Amino acid sequence: MPKFAANLTMLFNEVPFLDRFAAAAEAGFEAVEFLFPYPYPAADLRQRLDANNLELVLHNLPAGNWEAGERGIACLPDRREEFREGVTRAIEYAKALNVPQLNCLVGIAPASVSREEARATIVENLKFAAAALKKEGIRLLVEPCNHFDIPGFALNRSQEGLDVMRDVDSDNLFLQYDIYHMQRMEGELAATIKRNLPSIAHIQLADNPGRNEPGTGEINYPFLFSLLDSLGYDGWIGCEYKPRGTTGAGLGWLQEIAGWKTARAVA
Repeated sequence: MPKFAANLTMLFNEVPFLDRFAAAAEAGFEAVEFLFPYPYPAADLRQRLDANNLELVLHNLPAGNWEAGERGIACLPDRREEFREGVTRAIEYAKALNVPQLNCLVGIAPASVSREEARATIVENLKFAAAALKKEGIRLLVEPCNHFDIPGFALNRSQEGLDVMRDVDSDNLFLQYDIYHMQRMEGELAATIKRNLPSIAHIQLADNPGRNEPGTGEINYPFLFSLLDSLGYDGWIGCEYKPRGTTGAGLGWLQEIAGWKTARAVA
């Protein structure tokens, strides 16, 4: 049976962020993920994880000014030093929170930066990050994202991510495969997962259209969950979707679609 982690950036928004750890545990989750830990002291996050017996399985490297629309800086040639400083900061948090893997959002390339220059910068930055994280026993992930939700994002398709991984040539760089993003960009979900599973270290989900709960759209999640079981995937699946109503009211899919026996809805 797949292992599901609650994405606390997207789920349980009915309560303040630090209270979402307890809400996730109450709903039956044993693991969580979120975009960024950096607004909070690591000790405060550690306390919430420990108090609720939760494992933190993923967060992102610093991604620039998120509120201003930045979605990563790894593709920006003039911000290499900032990227490297962000890697150091991410490692500090990951070690304090026992996080096994960090994801890199490569960002939106401005019109002034050619596609070739952006790609070369991504490769250079990922080489640095993969080596730095490897010294600490932390995996580095890179995530393609769809260009409908994030116009101009520098990596859009599974193969683009795999091609970058090939050029980085590190045994510490893996693909973060987001089912929602890849359904929007390319489809062929089952074949792509099966073909590339050795390169995939983390999976995220949401249905399409709408980026809501599984079962609300076109993606055949029972089939995909069964496939992942048959392939022996033992990583986490991050629930990175937008609940259509309250988070608790929408958790029925875990029992109905995924067969997750321990989930229980919360108000």
